[in-house]
Amino acid sequence: MLKFVILLSAVACALGGTVPEGLLPQLDGRIVGGTATTISSFPWQISLQRSGSHSCGGSIYSANIIVTAAHCLQSVSASVLQVRAGSTYWSSGGVTASVAAFKNHEGYNANTMVNDIAIIKLSSALSFSSTIKAISLASSNPANGAAASVSGWGTESSGSSSIPSQLRYVNVNIVSQSNCASSTYGYGSQIKGSMICAYTSGKDACQGDSGGPLVSGGVLVGVVSWGYGCAYANYPGVYADVAALRSWVISAANSV
Repeated sequence: MLKFVILLSAVACALGGTVPEGLLPQLDGRIVGGTATTISSFPWQISLQRSGSHSCGGSIYSANIIVTAAHCLQSVSASVLQVRAGSTYWSSGGVTASVAAFKNHEGYNANTMVNDIAIIKLSSALSFSSTIKAISLASSNPANGAAASVSGWGTESSGSSSIPSQLRYVNVNIVSQSNCASSTYGYGSQIKGSMICAYTSGKDACQGDSGGPLVSGGVLVGVVSWGYGCAYANYPGVYADVAALRSWVISAANSV
């Protein structure tokens, strides 16, 4: 059976909070090779929270729309969700906004993890500043090997019962869909058209939160989704492919 990795603390161990219902428990949420940072370097990053506890990451698409992973929004109602934006710390600072509604991709499949993307509509618009900014959606994928970064508040060791208070990030390199599905790595046919991968030796894309941003060239290229282990040599982190899912995001943002 697929052993999903909590790429970036969505269900990572206890996450300092509750594990979102509907997420698979057999996850290895280790953070490998990460560095502390501030929100000014990643102003599109938000903390998605359930009943006040950090649950997942996400990215600011517009003043009232957040992009995250569909697996972060299973078995939950909008009334218990809020977003914290503009803060280096998930538990304080910046601003919070309640969630008016959200929409999961209609083709999301929890078994295969295809189309693992969702959008959230906030009850009130964010005010943009040096620490709160939208990020554009990629319209095409970066080249194989391109530099990228992923950020979030993921757990720092396997089995940890808490998450770091300060935002962290790791630099990785893009692994194209075709390369990720090739014999070079261990996933094979589990890599689908709605996925893109990223990897760097000794580090991993499970650095940060599920639902959080994979950024390359200043645009959002991926949404943290799943993986095997963490920093395993033949298993890159797997992300929802934003370029492939871009039209859905734009349509959903206009209709939610």
